[in-house]
Amino acid sequence: MKQIQRDGLLFELIDKLTKHGSWCGETHIQKAAYFLEEMMGVPLEFPYILYKHGPFSFDLSDELGSMRADGLLEWEIRPEPYGNTLKTTREGKRLKANVPRTLERYRPAVSFVARKFGQKGVKDLEKISTALYVTKAMRNGGCDARAREIVRLKPHIPYEEAREAVRFVDEMFLEAEPVIRRVAGEGP
Repeated sequence: MKQIQRDGLLFELIDKLTKHGSWCGETHIQKAAYFLEEMMGVPLEFPYILYKHGPFSFDLSDELGSMRADGLLEWEIRPEPYGNTLKTTREGKRLKANVPRTLERYRPAVSFVARKFGQKGVKDLEKISTALYVTKAMRNGGCDARAREIVRLKPHIPYEEAREAVRFVDEMFLEAEPVIRRVAGEGP
């Protein structure tokens, strides 16, 4: 995927997350982009590692910083208890308008992830994204085995919350199936 297409999708993701009630800090963008790539099959091509608060891409963090430096994204200061919000600037919206076919192809996936993540807090996003990370690594692992692995990797996450996150990811996969097929070019 070309950088302009990827950036257009990131602007779309930020705009949709905001529309669905997210305060849209970097953590929200990181976790939502991870789901776009790893669950929905959107080829953003950001490498992720399991980090302090779940899957994290240093390349995505750098890209967001570059977009801010180029005046395509800006911080909006939010009062406590929220952190700053990333917003697409007018220039970013113009750039996004230059990739209509990319947006048309991937918009259903972006909208689906934004709807699922818009109201989630950072702690929930850590659990859910770690559950996807473990699910991808343990494709044949049952719910209990994956929950135990989450607790092993993230001991601060209680077992029941890890199990709930695994169930959320499994249900999300089922609900997303038609969108995943469309992204893969297999559906209408």
